[in-house]
Amino acid sequence: MLTGAEAVSFAAASTLNRSGLVGGRSAPFDADHGGIVEARIGAVIAAAAIALWRGAGRACTAGLLAIGFTIAGFGWGLSTTAQGGHWPDVAYHVTLLLLLPGSFIAVLRFRCGAGPGRGARAG
Repeated sequence: MLTGAEAVSFAAASTLNRSGLVGGRSAPFDADHGGIVEARIGAVIAAAAIALWRGAGRACTAGLLAIGFTIAGFGWGLSTTAQGGHWPDVAYHVTLLLLLPGSFIAVLRFRCGAGPGRGARAG
């Protein structure tokens, strides 16, 4: 569910950036470009959330790859936003960069078989 909520937040952030409601202080921040990137990342994380929810055959691998991709993309976005964005956008990036590793760990532990009641010892 957390991964789905993250996908929704990417859609909202993308919409705000692309609509011109988010501006920056200086270069290299570009709200329009950021909106495009957030839409793409949001699509990847939304697809992973759906796969995880459905429990598809390779859902674990897809989820981990998508969340890893999202962490990398958002880390790059934070570096750009921190240089020229406003504080609400920086705070959004920092917040998601705190939540995304938690999502990664949750998928790894509870979807990939390493959590309680799963794995080789599960009866």
